[in-house]
Amino acid sequence: MCQHQPPCPTAESADREAAFLVAHHPEQGWSLLCNGVLLFEDTGELLPNGEIIAPHRPLGATQVMTAA
Repeated sequence: MCQHQPPCPTAESADREAAFLVAHHPEQGWSLLCNGVLLFEDTGELLPNGEIIAPHRPLGATQVMTAA
């Protein structure tokens, strides 16, 4: 799928988010990478094979979770 030189990381690679943007729609909260990965603004991903990668945004100091 990727025509870049050197080729972008595949959708199965750990560094898949380093691929070039093909389409960017911030108003809708998603971007399409040249390796076929849909990257969402919450850092979740949808891989071309249908696999879902849960959001993995690190929690900042102001976003501390506590038990009730």
